[in-house]
Amino acid sequence: MRAGAPKCAGHVADWQAHPALIVTMPSSSNYTGLAGYSHDAGACPVQAAVLLVNLGTPMAPTAKAVRPYLAQFLGDPRVIEYPRWLWWLILHGVILRVRPARSAHAYGKIWTEHGSPLRVGSESLARGLDAELRRQRPQAPIKVALAMRYGDPSVAQVVAQLQREGVRRLLVLPLYPQYSATSTGSVLDAVADTIKRLRWPPELRTVNDYHDDPAHIDALAGSLQDYWASHGRGEKLLLSFHGIPERYVHAGDPYFCQCLATARLLRERLGLSADELVVSFQSRVGRERWLQPYTDATVRRLAAAGVRRLDVACPGFAVDCLETLEEIAMQNRDFFVAAGGETLRYIPALNAGAGQVGSLAALVLRHTQGWPEFAADYDADAARRDRDLARQRARERHARAD
Repeated sequence: MRAGAPKCAGHVADWQAHPALIVTMPSSSNYTGLAGYSHDAGACPVQAAVLLVNLGTPMAPTAKAVRPYLAQFLGDPRVIEYPRWLWWLILHGVILRVRPARSAHAYGKIWTEHGSPLRVGSESLARGLDAELRRQRPQAPIKVALAMRYGDPSVAQVVAQLQREGVRRLLVLPLYPQYSATSTGSVLDAVADTIKRLRWPPELRTVNDYHDDPAHIDALAGSLQDYWASHGRGEKLLLSFHGIPERYVHAGDPYFCQCLATARLLRERLGLSADELVVSFQSRVGRERWLQPYTDATVRRLAAAGVRRLDVACPGFAVDCLETLEEIAMQNRDFFVAAGGETLRYIPALNAGAGQVGSLAALVLRHTQGWPEFAADYDADAARRDRDLARQRARERHARAD
């Protein structure tokens, strides 16, 4: 075999028969690959992976750590659709001078000894999903990995690691039940930017949303029912979703409709009347009109109308984070009490509970149909024997050619 040819037992005879196929390429390239990669049929068994992606978090509750995180997040054109030059001036001239300290103070209220709740909860969810897929597909070479859209570990870092581990089929599952260009769309941008730089990209599938997935609705309902069984039930249930600018919806973003669909399906599943369940939108930024009604105005209105015990859940968040633990459970609790209410109880997100782990596992297996590694009858030993047999046949052909 000529020097410099790939180490590829399955095709070595073809390379010798067609030496013109061996082309010397420039040492520099726009595409990344694995140095010294072996094309041996048995050297790198096919692996499949599920990539969970969540929003991200600063590494510490300090202004110094929050500033680069916010710069990346708020600098994403998917999140803020203003002319770039104008938004750059606003972001770097005003927001990043003031907001990091304020956000760091808020993060400090929810930070745990293990770190950011979103990071810790997302890692726990990834481990739970990995264990559940291994339970359901014990013979399958499936990996579950976690990346963050902003901060570390980045999508590019995790995809590169999966490539080094031999992953050839990849399902991307953004942890956003409802699709928005500001969240899931941004994740798909990050994946596309990473994939287009790879010399040999993996076979790719993505989950666009799961806002009306029956198993997901069941998990949400089960979580609420379990909470009520242990703590009693409030007079009303408020579902608070993260807001987006109204103009994004008018431009074609389906997020608002999907939030309402989730709320309707959950209300029907719980057997609540339209008067017992209220929908609102939180976390608005700036002066333009966002999706309404606003959560802070809603909790004040309910308190003023005589509601004394209010339960709040946030079914747009897979894992608890700053927006649920600080904005809802602290800020809006104070707004509710100041307006005359007695108790606002935040009901935790699904996090790494069995309901969410099971529903995501079912979602993964549905979206990976046709990929052999995810099949119920996949036999890793048989697949390995087939690879070994193919390699042996290639060697025999090579020997006869000599």
